[in-house]
Amino acid sequence: MSQVGGAFWGQICHAWGRSRRWIILLLVPLLLTGCVDYDVGINFESQTHGEIVQHIQISERLKAFSSSTSEAWLDSIRRRTRQLRGKVKRISEREIAVTIPFNNGEELVEKFNQFFNPVEQKKARSQPDSLGEFPQISSKMSLQQKNFLLAIYNQLSYDLDLRSLGAISSSGSVLVSPGALLNLNFALNTPWGAKTLSSSGETLAPEIGDGGRQLRWKLHPGELNHLEVGFWVPSPIGIGALLISLLVAFGIFVKDLLFPLLGIGKKRPRPTPPSQAETGNLGS
Repeated sequence: MSQVGGAFWGQICHAWGRSRRWIILLLVPLLLTGCVDYDVGINFESQTHGEIVQHIQISERLKAFSSSTSEAWLDSIRRRTRQLRGKVKRISEREIAVTIPFNNGEELVEKFNQFFNPVEQKKARSQPDSLGEFPQISSKMSLQQKNFLLAIYNQLSYDLDLRSLGAISSSGSVLVSPGALLNLNFALNTPWGAKTLSSSGETLAPEIGDGGRQLRWKLHPGELNHLEVGFWVPSPIGIGALLISLLVAFGIFVKDLLFPLLGIGKKRPRPTPPSQAETGNLGS
């Protein structure tokens, strides 16, 4: 009986030795699920003011799994934010909040594309061995604007290629599938609401909140993501110009029509000088 039991446990140990690496590979995605929460938002308040906001939180599991890589990534985010005159708030050891202001639509596109396609990333593509532990992504935002004096119509398009994302070891091998690594969301906040423009199957459908003023997309790691949206924002310059024009028109109305009716500003008639005949009569 002891020989049978010994043979049984020997087979179990042999089977464990052969399948151990596969069990580890199956457990790693479970242990690291949702290890990075990355929320990106655009607060487009008006023609001349807005913010790019980001909230990044790394789980304790990923921090322990690859502390040097995650810290280098956070340092890169802080450095790029300061280059764009933004602010970084360190909430905790594993969590930061980023705010990058912009003054118009053109500056929004410029700063957004520069942040997510930095020069250091372009250099890394030409030298894959130097920064092989950092996945390279392709991010492109475009914005078309039409000015209607009091408001500006914006058509925003965003393409994000996340097929390269995953948990990367120091040797460059993928340890975890992209979907197990990132929980990535993109939000757009506008004062008057927004709506999606494309009905194709490739366009992501957002969740709508705050009475239609917020659109929120769940982006899919490991896939190509495309979204397109249209929205209006007020134009302080146009509104100010209209108010000035109305004020000037009201002033003209008061001056030319209302004042004479009230007897204000009437010129008294000048006395006519006496004629020569009248002067002669007075002299005689």
